[in-house]
Amino acid sequence: MNRFRLAPMCGVTDHVYRGICVRLGCEQTCTEMISAMGYCCAPNQRATQELMIRNPVETRLIVQLFGKDPAIVAEAARRMEDTGRYDGIDLNMGCPAHKVASSGEGAGLMLHPDIAFKMMRQTVEAVSLPVTVKMRLGWDDRHLNAPEMAQMAQEAGIREIAVHGRTRVQQYAGEADWEAIREIRSRVSIPVIGNGDLFTAEDGIRKLEEGYADGIMIGRGAMGNPWIFRELQQLAAGREKTDVTLDEREEMIRTHYEAMLEAKPDFVAVREMRKHISWYIHGLRGAAQIRNRINRMAEPDEVLTAMHLYFEELRQAA
Repeated sequence: MNRFRLAPMCGVTDHVYRGICVRLGCEQTCTEMISAMGYCCAPNQRATQELMIRNPVETRLIVQLFGKDPAIVAEAARRMEDTGRYDGIDLNMGCPAHKVASSGEGAGLMLHPDIAFKMMRQTVEAVSLPVTVKMRLGWDDRHLNAPEMAQMAQEAGIREIAVHGRTRVQQYAGEADWEAIREIRSRVSIPVIGNGDLFTAEDGIRKLEEGYADGIMIGRGAMGNPWIFRELQQLAAGREKTDVTLDEREEMIRTHYEAMLEAKPDFVAVREMRKHISWYIHGLRGAAQIRNRINRMAEPDEVLTAMHLYFEELRQAA
């Protein structure tokens, strides 16, 4: 079983970053969520096609679909299977974004279990690939129906469930409720993958050892920290984890930047790398100042030169 996974995050986990995480030990990846309706209506749309790219190093890639019409989601899944690119289909029942959830998609499906069940069952029947689901604990504290939804998923033929330990209303506030995830795991015989507030490798290993979940899915804890997967592998093997050096951090920024420039137009790569760089250098001395500087830069070479000088200053001060 693939215990260490990268959570799909819009605008973060594109094929470039997923490849970085896989090289460092991530065992399973997932595309950013793709609209089933959008794909069925305009399958060749550039934005959709970019979301569908598989990095050659990805050993197990799942495509995640979102929607609210069971027939359309099932048809999108069938077409995705026909591309031959993916190892599984994931149904998004956890996205808390207002635009998505308020329309009855993503976490909005937690309020409509009948529709969710039809979607799961029809998708399972439409494809031969394994179908999985990612959900939240419920819509709010009055609708904590994830245990029942998990049982419905199992009945529909879903192979495994990933659960973020918050409700839709919580978004990312408060703390993830891992006891609730453990309770869901006790209700079903299919694997349950836990997600939420896993910011260190020690957190992840502890959750597995204490029986909270069968596997873990790292989201925000992997932003600017793809090394968390290396650390998970090291701790799982009984070894001490390797600290990330300044040299390694600088080299990762350069490697990531160059891969982005190869995959995307320069202006897109420059814009998207700003957030990644801010995550890579978070907590380092002078991070806020250098971040403000690079956010005004438009040329890749200028950014990389500025980053090199920044890390040189850090090394000299160490």
